[in-house]
Amino acid sequence: MSNIAVRVENLGKRYRIGAAAERHGSLREAIAHAVKSPFRNLRGLRDLSRFDGGERDDVVWALRDVSFEVKHGEATAIVGRNGAGKSTLLKILSRITEPSAGRAMVHGRVGSLLEVGTGFHPELTGRENVFLNGSILGMDRAYIEQRFDEIVEFSGVGKYVDTPVKRYSSGMYLRLAFAVAAHLEPEILVVDEVLAVGDAEFQKKCLGKMGEVAREGRTVLFVSHNMGAVTRLCTQGILLDRGTVKMQGRSSDIVSQYLSMGSEEGSQFVAADPARAPGNDRFRLRAVRLLDHEGDAMSTFDIRYPITAEIEYELLRPIRNLRVGFRLLSGDGTVVFSTTDMDEGKSHDSHRTVGTYVSRCTIPGGFLNQGRYSLSLGIDVPMVESVVFIDNIVSFFVEPTGGVVGAIPDNRLGVVCPLLPWTVESVAVEGGEARRREVAL
Repeated sequence: MSNIAVRVENLGKRYRIGAAAERHGSLREAIAHAVKSPFRNLRGLRDLSRFDGGERDDVVWALRDVSFEVKHGEATAIVGRNGAGKSTLLKILSRITEPSAGRAMVHGRVGSLLEVGTGFHPELTGRENVFLNGSILGMDRAYIEQRFDEIVEFSGVGKYVDTPVKRYSSGMYLRLAFAVAAHLEPEILVVDEVLAVGDAEFQKKCLGKMGEVAREGRTVLFVSHNMGAVTRLCTQGILLDRGTVKMQGRSSDIVSQYLSMGSEEGSQFVAADPARAPGNDRFRLRAVRLLDHEGDAMSTFDIRYPITAEIEYELLRPIRNLRVGFRLLSGDGTVVFSTTDMDEGKSHDSHRTVGTYVSRCTIPGGFLNQGRYSLSLGIDVPMVESVVFIDNIVSFFVEPTGGVVGAIPDNRLGVVCPLLPWTVESVAVEGGEARRREVAL
């Protein structure tokens, strides 16, 4: 028996911009369409020969000439920036969509955690939806009954399990959907960013469940923007860039290469065309900049001085409770911290009207240790919608300048090297009593 669980050969997937589904108003039209289909397919095959970049303007290749292998029992991360083709690849491997070129062979029963919640009916209770969704995902009734209590306990919605899910919050809905899907026992598990589900506690449970599956020796394909989770869960990785495989190897090497891609693009993101800037019909991201203590955009910073992240955006319509923030990652993908403009007890019931805004956050000098960092931008309306998330949007370096105070060499361990307040006291025993006196250093 072959040791290969997944083999992908020269895979390509194209989409036609603005293409609409064909409608047939009569039996005659439907028959005519069927007769002409082989000729349409021949035209499609001619189009597939245009991998060299000469395709028409209305055709976009989400994947181009992708080839790789994954062995049985390997946990493999698929890493790449937004639009790299990660989700498209997983949908092809899960048989949700067909490739336009090449082939993908999967040897084993596949369980997919792609769009959690698919198959849930809002009018049914949580209990009924567990059985419905479990059946859709391939479980028989006896198996669902056996695992029901475990599924509900994992989801944390036991109190509301007999309530119609239309009354659930979005977090409760997604937690229950993930809990059902996570308790499959497939030979190959395909996972797309499930750690975005729920609160921090539930994300930790998700991570633990993925680790359990990997330790059992099952094959895992894992897409995530959490580079720390990638390095902890996966031994191997595949780096996608603009629909092609840029690198395959150890997960630690993949993460390092992925984060270095941002540094090549510098410390600024500026939308060249405001009409096509990231966002939606209400929000447009205009720029993200990293500024030094003199207000200049830089890619390398002196360890002693503050760094300011400046996020410029435009509201085309008013948005209530908009939250702008970012997470900072170290060179190995560890999340150093996350912050938003709702920190420091700012109102969670804000109302921003139409106009241009700039949100700024300053990282104190002498806080980050030397090394490479990247910033992932997240803009949302809490518990309602994710407006924009761009991973690794800007990168920068922090360089030592003779220690954290710039005077003596000081090679401190850790991601951060803050100058924290200390006191020193001398203690003397006089007449059986301890007397303390602060010492000036």
